[in-house]
Amino acid sequence: MPTPRVHRHPDVQRAHRQNGRVPTAFWATIAGILGLAVGSFLNVVIYRVPAGESVVHPPSKCPNCGAPIRNRHNVPVLGWLVLRGRCYDCHAPISPRYPIVEAATGALFAAVTIRIVDLHLGEALPAYLYLTAIGVALTMIDIDVKRLPDKIVLPSYPVLAALLLIATIDNSDWWALGRAGIGMALLYAFYFLTAFIYPAGMGFGDVKLSGLLGGMLAYLSWKALAVGAVGGFVLGAVGSLFLLAFRRAGRKSEIPFGPYMIAAALLAVFVANPIANAYLHLLHH
Repeated sequence: MPTPRVHRHPDVQRAHRQNGRVPTAFWATIAGILGLAVGSFLNVVIYRVPAGESVVHPPSKCPNCGAPIRNRHNVPVLGWLVLRGRCYDCHAPISPRYPIVEAATGALFAAVTIRIVDLHLGEALPAYLYLTAIGVALTMIDIDVKRLPDKIVLPSYPVLAALLLIATIDNSDWWALGRAGIGMALLYAFYFLTAFIYPAGMGFGDVKLSGLLGGMLAYLSWKALAVGAVGGFVLGAVGSLFLLAFRRAGRKSEIPFGPYMIAAALLAVFVANPIANAYLHLLHH
């Protein structure tokens, strides 16, 4: 007698595929190392894209004397430590921001890998690592020059759409892909309306970024979309009050909103469910 075929829920199928595979810690370690290398490249992106310069040519050089950075000194984090934070040729100080960006990107890559694998969405990991990388770059650029470059944001739409499509072909969760499209449209429309009503409070770069974040969060769940959307405004309000309280900004200062949007989106990736459940619990009591 033939063995009857058991139809499993997609989540169970994903979990079953994970059994017997390489431990998550291994992939997190690999992702962390990759993140260090990506962070080194992001330092170039953060400096050159706002200036309209190529990110591939010329090679990295000292901003003070113009001497090219030697390959042995270009190792993420370690290169800066070996040089003790100074240029090998002119001994001018090298900002600690460079190794901080590299280390932060490595740590985020490892953490995001653990979370996405834990959600049994390993097929979508490249998309979320890409989002993490551009999130780091856009955060630093927005802090530096108060804008979110189209050269990074706009090409990310087809890149992330393609990565999610490839993931969906593998895991067959087509509703998640459809939900991502709906989430992208909803959050973009909300930000567009907000910018239209109050243009002084929000730039159009934030509107363009919102669609990316909306799609990536909705692919996870509606709760992730809600927490990420609301969280950006909550973090923005808290951050602005903090800057005002410590006199790092005035009432008329232009405060970049992109970093708060990105921080809220990453927060939603990790803790959307407990935050949303806690809020729903409060509503019922």
